Amino acid sequence: MSVSGTPAGAASARQQIAKAIRAWGAFLEPELLDAAELVAAELLANAVQHADGGPITAGAYLNNKGLRIVVIDTNSDTPQVGLPDADEEDGRGLFLVAALADRHGFDPLPSGKRCWAEFEFGAPLLPVAPHLPLQRS
Repeated sequence: MSVSGTPAGAASARQQIAKAIRAWGAFLEPELLDAAELVAAELLANAVQHADGGPITAGAYLNNKGLRIVVIDTNSDTPQVGLPDADEEDGRGLFLVAALADRHGFDPLPSGKRCWAEFEFGAPLLPVAPHLPLQRS
């Protein structure tokens, strides 16, 4: 889905991703659901903060091996994982993503970057989850 790079656009994308992830909830552990929602929210918040109002594209992808969350923005700056000083109000988003996801990273694009996070499953999903509004690979 593509949304404006504003807090309202990110909120809309976050709600849609959370709804899709929760719809897959019969196939996912509760802890993974919570972690995936938080990771999606952090990736979207970072995109809004750094994309200077440009469009954001976001999605969640489920297959038998895991869940992947992807956020694309128009800023080509390299994301930095770090822990800010205790008195700073922001800067912890990618630290949380790194702590919660099994893998995470970014891919440079011609007009921005793709940030992603992946959650692995211990065993293949059975039965296969139904197709939902967000893409399923």
